[in-house]
Amino acid sequence: MTFKGIFNWIVGLPIAVVGIGFAVANRQWVTVSFDPINRVHPFATVNMPLWTLFFCGVFIGIFAGWFVAWRGNARYRRATRDAKIELIRTQQQHEREKRDLQSTAIATRQDAAL
Repeated sequence: MTFKGIFNWIVGLPIAVVGIGFAVANRQWVTVSFDPINRVHPFATVNMPLWTLFFCGVFIGIFAGWFVAWRGNARYRRATRDAKIELIRTQQQHEREKRDLQSTAIATRQDAAL
């Protein structure tokens, strides 16, 4: 087992135990309101267990962090893509020049032999 695998078990197992313990301890239902104006009769409400609300928040946070990191690295992905295209163009140009040089060298040898 690698160091990364051991580290994942050392960190992941306690987090999983705490998460499962939280879910078991907080099974009561809560009302989540999306209407900040009317507190008595809100327009949009959702009834869900508290642990579901917690885990939804965690997953939304993970997704938001992934999205921000992905957007932040856009310029590097673009630069990598442009560099790859430039490398392919340069390789193709090099191959063309190499073929041209070989064909002129062959023609020069044939002329010298005459």
